[in-house]
Parts: sequence; structure tokens; C-alpha cells
Amino acid sequence: METVALIVSAGRGRRISGKTPKQYLPLGGETILSKTARVFINHKKIDAVRIVIHPDDQDLYDTATGGLNLLSPVYGGPERQDSVRNGLESLEELSPLNVLIHDSVRPFVSHSLIDRILNMLLDGKGCIPGVPILDAIKLLDNGKIVKSLERSNIWRVQTPQGFPFDQILAAHRSLIGNNLADDAAVAEAYGLSVVVVQGSLDNEKITNKEDLEKAMQKHSLKLPDIRVGNGYDVHRFSKGDFVTICGIKIPFSFGLEGHSDADVGLHALTDAILGALGKGDIGEYFPSTDEQWRNASSHIFLRHAGEVLSSMNASVQNLDITIICEVPKISPYRDEMKNNICEILSISPSRVNVKGKTNETLGFIGRKEGIAAQATATILIQ
Repeated sequence: METVALIVSAGRGRRISGKTPKQYLPLGGETILSKTARVFINHKKIDAVRIVIHPDDQDLYDTATGGLNLLSPVYGGPERQDSVRNGLESLEELSPLNVLIHDSVRPFVSHSLIDRILNMLLDGKGCIPGVPILDAIKLLDNGKIVKSLERSNIWRVQTPQGFPFDQILAAHRSLIGNNLADDAAVAEAYGLSVVVVQGSLDNEKITNKEDLEKAMQKHSLKLPDIRVGNGYDVHRFSKGDFVTICGIKIPFSFGLEGHSDADVGLHALTDAILGALGKGDIGEYFPSTDEQWRNASSHIFLRHAGEVLSSMNASVQNLDITIICEVPKISPYRDEMKNNICEILSISPSRVNVKGKTNETLGFIGRKEGIAAQATATILIQ
């Protein structure tokens, strides 16, 4: 495992709301925490994401992150430095090469910023984002100006802060109880080299009510890029004793004829997702003329569509699949089909619907010569 993201979300953060920690407040139809996590989950170079939470927030966490592909959470400590150390120690068994440590309340971090940090980590140094100070800087004493400071070399730092995993873990273990300002300060105190790359003015931390109002305004000004794709597939019956639909094997008096496993449900769904993304169709990636796909399980095709989706920083909003056949009966297997799709794509069951329809004895389907499927995918590109 090359790179893991550790999102720190154990703070109480109640300056905005008296009851709910700010990371669990809504932002654009989801929570601040889930919006932040999704950015890292959808980044193609992040292998896994773990969130550090407060022990009292388990129920809030479960609700906020349902359906997201995350490692199990770990509990934080009394101070941020303790929480980060707990998170790092929990990752030790994964042996990642690098780790990115990010504040959960910076939901507008971008893939391009993450890329800048990852590129610098190739040199084996710690790397953090920052933005230069543009305003004049004054040193005060009891509210009175003592002197003006030179600002050219003063930067505001942000997260994610990236480090070689073994180095930052050792630094945190050696500096327990110091309560340093951030992970870069821990690295510096331990003697590690840390460089700064250009951060982003959008990557601001939500600290108070004014910050939250700005974040909500920023989100509302950004029109959502919502795409819809359709897919269709059909296979005739042939010799066999089962059919596979949406990855579920159904005992039957016939099989389905096809180059792969002839799974009409997953084929239609794969095409629907690729269509929504403008990325062609299943035949471009898995042509029937290629022998390596003969009798292949169609979960391979759907998983590939999911990988394309993640590479575009997109997420599934809804999948609707209709299986059209006279036989076999679909209703006894709908929940299994739905759960299988959710597992392949790492999405919540609330975003998937599977239904069966007959063709009212009309046409080749009505004559029980085969099965067809239609699918519609609604996708949000961040």
C-alpha cells in the first residue's frame, strides 16, 4: 500500500452549533465530513482512507459515512496530536509508504492540491501546502503595535500534510505530550525535512459560523455536474441449469448465451455508468473478440466502470436496473442483486434499485426466448 489518507475528525468543534460537532453539520446535501472524505476516496492515488473520531461520535459517524469505502474508524485522544498518533499507529499494520494527514473541516481540498503534495513526497521529504500572507503583519503587545514584520517569507499552512509514514510515526511517538500546532511542527521538532507547496485559497478550514456560511455559499454557487446514462443488454436462452443476473446465480432450466457470463443486469449497468461519464461502452474495454473475457464474471466489468468513475472524482447518486423477462422470477433475488451491486461499487443500498418486469407475453421475451435489461445511472462529478 503506497499512500493512505488519515482524516482527523475527533475535535468537538461546537463553536458553530451547541449540540452537533461541526464536521457532522450539513453541507450541500451531505455532511462536511463525508464531503471531505469523498475527495480522498475518489483520488486514484489514495489506496485507503481512515478517519479518527471522538468516542462519543460513533453514531454520528456511522450516519455520515454510510456507503463510503473507508477503513474502520479509530478513536482520538484528548489533543489533536494524540488523535493523529492514534490514527498513525492504527495504520502501522498496513505499512503504507506515505500518509496524508488532513483536517475533516477542510471540505474543499482539491485533487490537484493532493497531486502536488504526492509529487513532492517522491523525494522522501515531508510536504505541506501553504499560501503566502498578502496583508501587512504587525507584532502586538497588549493591543499596541510593537513593530511591523517582513511578510515575504511568512505563509499560512493548510492540510493535507504529507510525510513518509515511518518517519512521521516515529516523530509522533517521540514527542508525546508536546501538543504542537500541527504535524509539520512535530516533524520539524523531530528533525525531519519539510517543504511547502502552493496551497489553495479554496482549501479553507471551517472554524466558526461565518466560515460555514461562506462554505455553504461557495457550494451553492457551484452548479452540480450531474450526468445521466442509459444501458441496455439482451441475451438468448441456451443450454444450462442457471442464469446469472446482477451477479446472482439463479437456478433455472436454461442458461444464457454470451461471450462472458451473459449477465444482462451488470452489462446494462456498466454501460449506463460509462455512458453517464462519456467513456464509451463495455465493448471498448472488454471486446467479445478477446478470448481472455470468455466466461468472465461481469463483476470485473462493473468494477472497472467504478474505477473510471472514481478517477473522474465522480460519485453515484442513483442506479435503477430493470430486468425484463417472463421467467425466471426476479423478485426473490432482488435484495441479493442490490447488495451485490453495492458491494462491487462500494455505495449505499439507498442508491440502488432493482426491479423485474414481464413483457406481457409479447415478442421474443414473451415467448421465453431470452432476457433483457435496462439501466439508468445518475452520476455527480465533483
